[in-house]
Amino acid sequence: MLSNLLYIFRIAPGAVRKSLFWELLHGIFVASPTGMLLLIIWELFEPEPDQRKIWWIAGIMGGMLLLQFYIASKTLLASNQMTFQLSNTLRLKLGNHLQRLSMGYFKKRDPGDLASVVLQDVANFETIFGHTVGNIAGAVFATLTLSVFLFAVDWRLALLLIAALPLGYLFVKIANWVITKQGAKLVLARNATGARFLEYVQGIRFIKSYGMTGAHFKSLERAMRDFKKASIRTEALPGPFVLLAAIIFELFFLGMVGLGVGYFETGTLSIPVLIAFLIMGYRLYEPLKVVLVDYVTLRYMNISLTRIIDLLKAEEQEWEEDCPPEHFDIAFDHVNFSYTGDENVLKGISFYIPEKSMVALVGPSGSGKTTIANLIARFWDAQQGSVMIGGIDIQLLAPHTVYQMISEVFQEVYLFDDTVYNNILIGNPKASKEQVWQAAKAAQCQEFIRSLPQGMETRVGEGGSRLSGGQKQRVSIARAMLKDAPIVLLDEATASLDPENEVYIQRAIQQLVKDKTVVVIAHKLQTIKNANQIIVLDQGRIKETGDHTYLMEVGGLYTQLWNQQQKAQSWKIKTMMPANEI
Repeated sequence: MLSNLLYIFRIAPGAVRKSLFWELLHGIFVASPTGMLLLIIWELFEPEPDQRKIWWIAGIMGGMLLLQFYIASKTLLASNQMTFQLSNTLRLKLGNHLQRLSMGYFKKRDPGDLASVVLQDVANFETIFGHTVGNIAGAVFATLTLSVFLFAVDWRLALLLIAALPLGYLFVKIANWVITKQGAKLVLARNATGARFLEYVQGIRFIKSYGMTGAHFKSLERAMRDFKKASIRTEALPGPFVLLAAIIFELFFLGMVGLGVGYFETGTLSIPVLIAFLIMGYRLYEPLKVVLVDYVTLRYMNISLTRIIDLLKAEEQEWEEDCPPEHFDIAFDHVNFSYTGDENVLKGISFYIPEKSMVALVGPSGSGKTTIANLIARFWDAQQGSVMIGGIDIQLLAPHTVYQMISEVFQEVYLFDDTVYNNILIGNPKASKEQVWQAAKAAQCQEFIRSLPQGMETRVGEGGSRLSGGQKQRVSIARAMLKDAPIVLLDEATASLDPENEVYIQRAIQQLVKDKTVVVIAHKLQTIKNANQIIVLDQGRIKETGDHTYLMEVGGLYTQLWNQQQKAQSWKIKTMMPANEI
């Protein structure tokens, strides 16, 4: 746990030092009245106690109590500030770190598990640490301060009291092993519950239509039941060992009492010292008992910290270049790629796309078209061969450099739950209002924007739920226009649109791709008929390459696809089946 905390503390060292300073000062002031009480006891056992001295000591104790209230408030404030600063910085670091990881990393990790680290594990750390850091620091500093007092009075009895700590720690270690084992199961159960609940909410329409709501949705019910069992085990199983550690402290205190009485009877220990140990010795363990009560939650916090640190330490690549190339032609050189590490999705792909030209990728579903676009955008990295932009292998470029060079317009558009204006502004956060409006106008957005209640300031809902598919697509194109990147990737941008929206989108795309290197993925071959180059893919290999005229003359796979689409466009439903025959 200590190593994890030290790693996290490096995130905000200034806040940590400030908090520890006040915790140390608070611990001293908590323990000091007991030492002052020792002075009063000694004075009372003098042949002629000095009452003025006793009152002076009592007055000092009262003053220290008032000062302790002030220090306690400063300690609490510093502790909370440190906790919130750590959790806030952790979330930002995790978010920035995730952006730098390749898509292959996300393929290996459950998305629900990653979300659990960023949201639940950080929140778990924040809640537990915020409520226990004062107890931990107080236990350490108060115990150390009291130990110094006790050793100064009588090292023999103090040593006996301190000897309880290693034995108590043995039981704490056993509890630690149990918590680590059960805590890992609890995290898995928690993630499974979150994933099943998300699945339940996202698929509620289908669940209702098939009557799987409530107890009928067994997977969610089973996940919640497993989470309940794991939670109970994590809380209950370590408890007896933590209790045994507390019992050890009680037994050693009783042993100290017996030994002290023995020393008193032999005349090697004065009664003031014995009384001091009876009072202060018992208080020595009080802070530790508080920590033992919180120990289960502390270890559970440590599991969350381990998961956070493992994600922060996930391997990042080193890049030799950090500036964009001078030209924006694209080349694939014998590229092989697999999502799973088994069968290759792309098999020895090689082609060249000149700068400021339009290339179309066509072929049956699963032939590798979208995979090629993903490699150009560096959402994934090729396992063999190289993908080059401007003659530079993009694996040598920092991801943010690659992202700056590319704009993407996909069939599935995601808009954030923000205004239309801010969703377009994502393309270039430094753009002026006039530039944003010009991009929206060029993307054919002005008509539907004027019909919205607040125009550009209208919120679009989560995922753009308040806009139609065509409207979302036009906002996406406006965003790409505002970015004005030299390379544009279009993946089925008009595949699922109605004819009216398709006209708007085609106009917007014509504005977007001017003087750009354009890679288009399309099933509607009519839309890419005028492309400079058409690459025909099948089962991860290039079958044909050329323009439309050449490929039609060859009479290969492209010709088959073209003829099939032309034939499909001529289909008509001539008659309707009578309702009584359905």
